[in-house]
Amino acid sequence: MTAVLLVAHGSSDPRAAAATRALTRAVAAQRPGLDVRCAFLDHAGPRPGEQLAAFEALGHRAAVVVPLLLTNAFHGRFDLPAVLERARADGLGLDVTTTDVLGAGTPALLLSALRRLLPPMPFDGVVLAAAGTRDDLARHSVDQAAAALGASLGVPCVPGYASASTVTGAAAVDALRARGCERIAVSSYFLAPGRLHDLVIGSAVAAGALEPVAAPLCAHVDVARLVMSRIGDFALVRAA
Repeated sequence: MTAVLLVAHGSSDPRAAAATRALTRAVAAQRPGLDVRCAFLDHAGPRPGEQLAAFEALGHRAAVVVPLLLTNAFHGRFDLPAVLERARADGLGLDVTTTDVLGAGTPALLLSALRRLLPPMPFDGVVLAAAGTRDDLARHSVDQAAAALGASLGVPCVPGYASASTVTGAAAVDALRARGCERIAVSSYFLAPGRLHDLVIGSAVAAGALEPVAAPLCAHVDVARLVMSRIGDFALVRAA
């Protein structure tokens, strides 16, 4: 039977690991009997290599790794492949397949979670609060997510970043006000809470964005369903 490993970046903020573990339980609940675990590239444990070795020790022959990332930046393109290569060099014999990151292509389930997590109040603009990256392709994918969310809501949506960009949460609010928006909501393009999440959210709220703001994405069942859709071509066929 194929096992499933959800790999998050990790954070020094304990709320992030708690949210990742809650998502892991939600994914497991989607398919009772499927062995679903989580691991972290940094800060929290366990590490991916440890969990993959544990799968192999239990008799699993294959595993699907799902990067709990919204953009395919450095962590997805370099960190995770290096970790998996190191595990193989250390003797891992498990057949390991890695899926796309969760944000690739701005899937409908991701948009659904973003919409449903927004508080039910009138607004005429949205800040999509994101971590930030120096990777042009990854930043373009956030732009695409903002455009798709705005189109689905029928209001302008502008990304605001916690780092690696001059477009802070406050700058995104100002940009929306320049377009005539008066009641500006904040959508969280984060899977879990943490320092960067708090930074960009605080910046937007200090500039006049509405409270309460949307919760991070791990809080919504559509993200668990999105994970299942990522692994469906691999785990569900082999585990049936």
